[in-house]
Amino acid sequence: MGNHGSNLDDILAEDMHHWYNKFMRESPSGLITLFELKAILGLKRMTEDANGYVDQVFMTFDMDGDGYIDFVEYIAAISLMLKGEVNQKLKWYFKLFDQDGNGKIDRDELETIFSAIQDITRNRDTDPEQIVSVIYERIDTKGEGELTLEEFIEGAKNHPDIMDTLKTMMDLTPVLIIIIEGL
Repeated sequence: MGNHGSNLDDILAEDMHHWYNKFMRESPSGLITLFELKAILGLKRMTEDANGYVDQVFMTFDMDGDGYIDFVEYIAAISLMLKGEVNQKLKWYFKLFDQDGNGKIDRDELETIFSAIQDITRNRDTDPEQIVSVIYERIDTKGEGELTLEEFIEGAKNHPDIMDTLKTMMDLTPVLIIIIEGL
């Protein structure tokens, strides 16, 4: 997280009243739509995968599924990303990766998300297919080609290199900074 960690921690620790006022000033309706989130992040001309990834992130933060992120959901999302326990973050990653919502992550879902993240961050240091192959070689011990939530969490915890890869790939600090500074 580098230098951003203490800055974001300080920002999150600010008085909730102040946060609420900032949120309402930028989003007078008290709700952020997917379109508004993409505008806040300055995301334009994205690939189909990148667009799908942002949609999926939005859906995981929209906890009640009403099509909006309200203040409570907004604070919960930022808090999870900054202060969440390992299990909480891994559960969120799993929910994000499980695009079809069937309770399992297949290779295509994981590769699609990693490719989308690279499209957004413009960081293509590692081939998504290679990352997914390593994850499945180590974690998918039954060779089913799918990971359940339990397999995913246990596998990530038991393989520090995979956990580090997930943390690096899923580091949303730059996105959080844009959101926080925008609000």
